[in-house]
Amino acid sequence: MRLLLDTHIWIWALHSPEKLGRRVRRELGRAGNELYLSPVSIWEAHHLIQRKRLRVRQGFAQCLEEVMARVPLREAPFTFAVAADAARIELPQSDLGDIFLAATALVFDLTLVTTDSQLLACSWLKTLPNH
Repeated sequence: MRLLLDTHIWIWALHSPEKLGRRVRRELGRAGNELYLSPVSIWEAHHLIQRKRLRVRQGFAQCLEEVMARVPLREAPFTFAVAADAARIELPQSDLGDIFLAATALVFDLTLVTTDSQLLACSWLKTLPNH
């Protein structure tokens, strides 16, 4: 399975794995699965740190470098096609990060791992719910 991690899933996998459901933990650890991360999630994590909603021991750049070296993630790039698809997506809350992640999942045919009920309710989006 090709899984795109929503920002909170990525952060929980690193810092609070107990928040991950059994199936999500199993799929994240399955050797045959490919795990993807969007640059949008890195940008969102940086903003969480700036707003003191996420804490890291060292600077953001160093933390990111260590995490990326430790966890085998593939890049799901933010491309022109993703931006174009994002322009067609409407979500009730209009969270740009969620819109970009949904568009990324569509463009690259990825399954979005999330707890976000609005994303899980999108019948046009392949999702793996974190229950």
